[in-house]
Amino acid sequence: MSVELPFAPVDAIIRRNSGNLRVSAGAAEELARRIQDHGADLAVDAAERATEDGRKTLMAEDFGVQQVVNRDDLELPVAPIDRIARLQIDDRYRVAMDARIALADILEDYATNVASAAVKLTHHAGRRTVQAEDIETYFSLFE
Repeated sequence: MSVELPFAPVDAIIRRNSGNLRVSAGAAEELARRIQDHGADLAVDAAERATEDGRKTLMAEDFGVQQVVNRDDLELPVAPIDRIARLQIDDRYRVAMDARIALADILEDYATNVASAAVKLTHHAGRRTVQAEDIETYFSLFE
């Protein structure tokens, strides 16, 4: 499976949490893959909620979001988030712009939490570079 999300914004999220640590390309790639998997799963749940309401368009509230943030406040780009949302749902569904932005916000919070924990693991290991293994270790410990 290819990763829809560009690594640069994911790298920026990790760097925002890493202080003076470096970030390996592998760490950004691993987190991007995890973000994609999580986003696709959230979209499946949102599609089920939309279906229950008799809709074929996913809305922000289907993702549990009451107030949508400003698109310009997000690090993650909306277009790849739209593609992520569509990975595991039927083609008959559409994803409204507010739903894309809501999902991007949810996934950015998710990425921030993972990055913060990965930085702690990097410090604990005595390294100066956040690596893919820090992201993987986080998931092996907490999921």
